[in-house]
Amino acid sequence: MVETPDPPSPAHAPASRKAARPAPRAWQRMLSGRRLDLLDPTPLDVEIEDIAHGLARVARWNGQTRGDNIFSVAQHSLLVERLARRTSPNIDPRWRLAVLLHDAPEYVIGDMISPFKAVLGGDYKAVEARLLGAISLRFGLPPVWPDALVKVAKVADRAAAYLEATHLAGFEAQEALAFFGRPVRLDDAVEKDYLTPWTADEAKARFIARFEELVS
Repeated sequence: MVETPDPPSPAHAPASRKAARPAPRAWQRMLSGRRLDLLDPTPLDVEIEDIAHGLARVARWNGQTRGDNIFSVAQHSLLVERLARRTSPNIDPRWRLAVLLHDAPEYVIGDMISPFKAVLGGDYKAVEARLLGAISLRFGLPPVWPDALVKVAKVADRAAAYLEATHLAGFEAQEALAFFGRPVRLDDAVEKDYLTPWTADEAKARFIARFEELVS
């Protein structure tokens, strides 16, 4: 009698018969119901409510700031836009909107401190650039910003970093000067307001209010 061999165990099954592993999830569901794909973002899945909500809950400086509340990326973005009005008073209103949105991708990917961004290198920057391109298109801005606009945003961003570093993050003035350059100052009352950490609800509301002013 000829014996019939046992069927191969799953461990030895041909590769074609093995169950295919699902691709890793690359999207995040937003409270609006949108699903934003980090690797292939589309402007159709971008909503200002989601951006404001997320940025108001993302901490600058990894949360290492003084105050009862975190200093959020939403509040930082408003500070940067305010400083851009001081450093570049004649910029196009659309560019002011771009400056407000300069860190908008962080509503999805969080705020990584600069030293860690340097470690991650190109991959992080590529994801960030794709997200910013989709966000820009959603709100009528060019997907790739002109060099002059990038410069305006960077100057104001560094000015904000100096103020945040010295008021909130424990930097001495000379140390902050070496990292971020000479400070740009605002009126005392304005500076105090923008450098006193707001609640998440206030940061979200003020971000949306300024966005609506700039697009009206």
